[in-house]
Amino acid sequence: MFDARVTDFVDSGQPHHAVTVNPEFIMAAQRNLTFRQVLNRSDLALADGWGLQVAARLLGQRLPDRVTGSDGVPRLAALAAAAGWRLFLLGAAPGVAARAAQVLQARHPGLHIAGAYAGSPRPADESTIVPQVLAARPDILLVAYGAPAQDLWIARNQQWLHVPLAMGVGGAFDFIAGVRRRAPRWVQDVHLEWLFRLLQEPWRWRRQLALPRFAAAVLGQAWRERIRR
Repeated sequence: MFDARVTDFVDSGQPHHAVTVNPEFIMAAQRNLTFRQVLNRSDLALADGWGLQVAARLLGQRLPDRVTGSDGVPRLAALAAAAGWRLFLLGAAPGVAARAAQVLQARHPGLHIAGAYAGSPRPADESTIVPQVLAARPDILLVAYGAPAQDLWIARNQQWLHVPLAMGVGGAFDFIAGVRRRAPRWVQDVHLEWLFRLLQEPWRWRRQLALPRFAAAVLGQAWRERIRR
């Protein structure tokens, strides 16, 4: 589904916004109306997190397979290399996007990188960033400013960019460039990647408080729906 939707977006030539949603996004959107509107208006919302799939099952819904920002970037690079699409990597710390671009090109021969730039999510810097993206004419723009900044940035600038697909990818560039180590596959498979990242980055503990709040909200909603039946 992911590959087919991406292909449709790029072939259309019209601007589209894909978001990778995890429990932290959901809880942040409860407090941030603008972020909630951006998520609801996106053209493609992907489940980035096992917690969302469990929540959907508890609420009698079904979600497509999980696609994280970190997994989505290599998939997009493979698609782009095969189809001749141009990628632009925006975000992360200075030099990280360029390093990630080199790694992706080494892994996917023929991949065309239209640009790689750190920039910043500050509105004051958009007058510098937007012309660079326009001049590069990418088919896919990957934005790594973290949530909610990356998706708010895309929403503010989408109308000027004329990029068929813009997608926020969180810390994907850091993982690809080797700046940060991603959890081993077995840790991902047992759904403990959040704990691995917390051990690497203890300062994330405040953000991780969103996880029990999300679980409580889902269980409460499931209970209310059960009572109504």
